[in-house]
Amino acid sequence: MYSAGMSTSDRLIESTRELLWERGYVGTSPKAILERAGAGQGSMYHHFKGKPDLALAAIRRTAEEMRATAAGVLDGPGTPYERIAAYLRRERDVLRGCPVGRLTMDPDVIASDELRAPVDETLDWLRERLAGIVGEGQEQGQFAAGLDGESIAATIVATVQGGYVLARASGSPAAFDAGVAGLLSLLAPRETTRAS
Repeated sequence: MYSAGMSTSDRLIESTRELLWERGYVGTSPKAILERAGAGQGSMYHHFKGKPDLALAAIRRTAEEMRATAAGVLDGPGTPYERIAAYLRRERDVLRGCPVGRLTMDPDVIASDELRAPVDETLDWLRERLAGIVGEGQEQGQFAAGLDGESIAATIVATVQGGYVLARASGSPAAFDAGVAGLLSLLAPRETTRAS
């Protein structure tokens, strides 16, 4: 399942990331982590203080990966609208949901300031980056000057996260796609009229 060159600690982190996404914190037992990682019984405590420490490492890695993936699209080529559209339309496993967003529904993660911190930081980073892109679009005359970039960024994040929930509830990515299409139609650049 994992590459032969992957260290035991990396296998433990990767298996925990997958299990948190699939089962949540409570459903992720040390035994399941060890089985998926192909690691011996004492290896978790050799590399980590315990399940909370390992979960934190896994959540941090998931958050870093999400930021890197989003940045790859948002910092890519194109106009501000095209970059936002590329972010919204990027390939996702919609029916599995967002590996970071799903953690917000886990009461044990939310109850722990330490486990929740990487989730909060990632969503804050995403909103800030999107607000900056909206600002770029306003400077270029692509978006209306009166738009509140922070509110638009919050709407984009809410559309993605809500789209995951609706898609999972219906068992189809169509709800996610419909939300993205609707938001993009609302954000579509204003046509500039030129005087003859």
